[in-house]
Amino acid sequence: MAAGDTFQELSFRVRDGLRLYGRRYPVPGSRRTPVLCLAGLTRNSRDFHDVAQYLSSGPRAREVYTLDYRGRGKSDWDRNWKNYAVPIEAADVIDYLTYAGLKEVAVIGTSRGGLVTMIMAAMQPSSIKLAIMNDIGPVIERDGLMRIASYVGRVPLPRDWQEATTIARDVNKRSFPGVDDETWGEVARQWYNEKRGKPAPGYDPSLKNALSVLDGPVPELWPQFEALAKVPLLVLRGENSDILSQATVDLMAERHAGLEQFTVPKQGHAPLMKDLPTQEAIATFIARADEEACVLAAE
Repeated sequence: MAAGDTFQELSFRVRDGLRLYGRRYPVPGSRRTPVLCLAGLTRNSRDFHDVAQYLSSGPRAREVYTLDYRGRGKSDWDRNWKNYAVPIEAADVIDYLTYAGLKEVAVIGTSRGGLVTMIMAAMQPSSIKLAIMNDIGPVIERDGLMRIASYVGRVPLPRDWQEATTIARDVNKRSFPGVDDETWGEVARQWYNEKRGKPAPGYDPSLKNALSVLDGPVPELWPQFEALAKVPLLVLRGENSDILSQATVDLMAERHAGLEQFTVPKQGHAPLMKDLPTQEAIATFIARADEEACVLAAE
């Protein structure tokens, strides 16, 4: 079977004993920098299947790894919801790198995955060769955060996949005009696990306890962002995002020399990475960063 056509399921234990799930999209013999995909707050490996297939096939193929954080997807739920915290999730990712034998990776971090990426860059800077932040930055817009907090752990479980598709569409249609029902059906199967042919919870509902919305302004994360100052950085932003503003992206560019940005038209938070232009932008950025690193190493 050709590279990119399938994936291997991985299972490992982190330092406190929880068993986590991941995927590997293998490319035998590839020496290119592997990609590590980190999902949003309630999301999981399935979000990255399309872009992982794209990156792990063709003439620029490279291996891709994805991870379900604790309490998400196919990973174990934590009995203590307080462990659903970015620093602990970053430590879990570092354990995953050790388990998979990965020393240096290109990270794609969607939403919370971008926060985890910044913490990883501070904890183990040598592990990140370059980073792609998917609709996340040091300033998180309060309106978007409140919107997310309003549904985490509160949406009733759909009775069947058609209802799941309807929920996915209705929650997102204002920010994602033009996305068809077939795609929303795919997104629904990313959101939910499957049990006996029907939708099952895709994350631990206790996550709602870990998502605190402050009465005052949302803290800015510029010190955490500085941890990425020395690595090539691409920022993806949904044109209709209510989490990452263009003004924040402009400030990020002022503080990070060489930052590249790509706006995904007619999409909100967070871009689905299912469209060819976005996938090509990601692949081109990673390939160019790889090539420039090789040139610098040879000098």
